[in-house]
Amino acid sequence: MRKPSLRRTCAALAAGTSLALALTACGGTTKNDVRNKDSVAPTGKADPHAALKKGLTVGFLPKQVNNPYFTTADKGGEKALAELGSTYKEVGPSSATDTAGQVSYVNTLTQQQVNGIAVSAQDPGALCTALKQAMGNGIKVVTYDSDTDPGCRDAFVSQASAEDLGRTEVQLLARQIGYKGEIAILSAAQTATNQNAWIGYMKDELKDPKYKDVRLVKIAYGNDDAQQSFQQTQGLLQEHPDLKGIISPTTVGIKAAAQYLSGSKYRGKVKLTGLGTPNDMRTYVKNGTVDAFELWDPAALGDLAARAAVALASGQITGKEGETFKAGATTYTLGKDGVITLGKPTVFDAKNVDRFNF
Repeated sequence: MRKPSLRRTCAALAAGTSLALALTACGGTTKNDVRNKDSVAPTGKADPHAALKKGLTVGFLPKQVNNPYFTTADKGGEKALAELGSTYKEVGPSSATDTAGQVSYVNTLTQQQVNGIAVSAQDPGALCTALKQAMGNGIKVVTYDSDTDPGCRDAFVSQASAEDLGRTEVQLLARQIGYKGEIAILSAAQTATNQNAWIGYMKDELKDPKYKDVRLVKIAYGNDDAQQSFQQTQGLLQEHPDLKGIISPTTVGIKAAAQYLSGSKYRGKVKLTGLGTPNDMRTYVKNGTVDAFELWDPAALGDLAARAAVALASGQITGKEGETFKAGATTYTLGKDGVITLGKPTVFDAKNVDRFNF
């Protein structure tokens, strides 16, 4: 299926039997995010007509470098910054669960006195102390793809609303299984803010009477690792032989699950949907393993994160609800807690999957 990328959160499946790094689509906020008592509120007054500053440096800190999803997202940011006359740099851990590594990189960027940091957080609260120190040093902080506590950044660029993503994934799968049967969720890490937010809305969507014959039997966690996700898919089917469908809201997970299903007796019988990239999922759509999935354009997500960081550093916005700024040809309005939403997710299927290349 949103989400940014493709560098950090995902693990790609290599040819043959081995599983290598691919991608993780992570994003959204969780309604159970930790609220930090020492949050830093937006200061100053926004001037939407202020000139965009040039010569700024914005550091991108994805969940995981060399991850196809984040590579694509961050390249979108790099291109936007070049267009705006500013400098891009990227740092980050090689593991999507190395939270201590992310904290260390925030500190490094702070010491380097960059003008802005765009970070996809591995954990909602773990980066807060370091990010608040950066903000205290005048650095503008934007989260993208996966949020921190709102008090630990100036704005969050969301790939789509958490509610839209969670509900539409249930809707997609329910149609595919005829609104009847057992389903499971194959998530990323248990602490991932975006995953937990989407799953919360999935559970809420399932309360609708039209899903009375659909039963969520298990939530499994593949930790944004291709091999673990592959094994978790196998385990789900062994534990629940009557399973009718799986939702995997992570590009790593959906690709690994598709690879397992494609080579098993379950292909075409157990439906699979979630968040994936067209390039990863094209084969599985064409061979009948997957009917439809969704995502957003990760490059556009990185582009918007970069432009939001520059807008903050230029004083066009401060992070308060209701403020507006222009990014390319589009004017964006900040929502509650400084959330900037990229747009609706795109559904990919056999009819349109060949039109996209990311």
